[in-house]
Amino acid sequence: MAKAPKTPQEVFPEIVADLKGAYGDALQSVVLYGSGARGDYVAGKSDINFLVVLAEDAAEELEKILPAIPRWRKRAVATPVIMTKALIASSLDVYPVEFLNMKRHYRVVCGEDVLMDLAFDRENLRRQCERELKGKWVLLRTGFLETEGKTEAVRRLLAASITAFLSVFAALLEIKGRAIPGSRREIVSAVAEAYGISPDPFLQCIGLREGRKDAPLAEMKSIFRSCSAEIGKLTRAVDELRVS
Repeated sequence: MAKAPKTPQEVFPEIVADLKGAYGDALQSVVLYGSGARGDYVAGKSDINFLVVLAEDAAEELEKILPAIPRWRKRAVATPVIMTKALIASSLDVYPVEFLNMKRHYRVVCGEDVLMDLAFDRENLRRQCERELKGKWVLLRTGFLETEGKTEAVRRLLAASITAFLSVFAALLEIKGRAIPGSRREIVSAVAEAYGISPDPFLQCIGLREGRKDAPLAEMKSIFRSCSAEIGKLTRAVDELRVS
């Protein structure tokens, strides 16, 4: 029976073989990104994420890999992102945050390096960061109500929220030309310094994400209130930010 691999590298040969068997020379690139490329993949918990780049004439032939999808799922491989080089180039103005985060940590498994030369317009980044922050802020507040004040539900909400915000935080540092640190805590501290907010509630959320179980409900409600308030400040700062 197929099982989750101990490392992402274990699935490289079978993924590449499946894709080459389906697309042949039309397969231009296979790129590992996400936790597997960052070095924090956890067997049995993490998904393995791939960007697959195909030639234009093969990009609509998705049915060719349908038989492989169930096998990949059993090996913890998420459904791959299938794109063309032209689609990547034309998407940088709309999804710069996603591509920036992909470019921060990736590994070319097969073919061309389609991420190395990507460049990002800072105003496009700012617009998406503003949109993402406001959307995630609303989801955080709505999610808090949906917890009904139950301890474990609040803990899960706060632990999940920090992952969502960190992807935006990295882009906020890019906008200001700041180096993007490698660790979650360093990213939070850098954004707090750059935008004049408190890092404390986000650092506490990281602790919950990393497995802290002893926080009482009253403390987590306080973390939520502080987190929501600081996201509000950050949203206003990004809204008012002018980039050249």
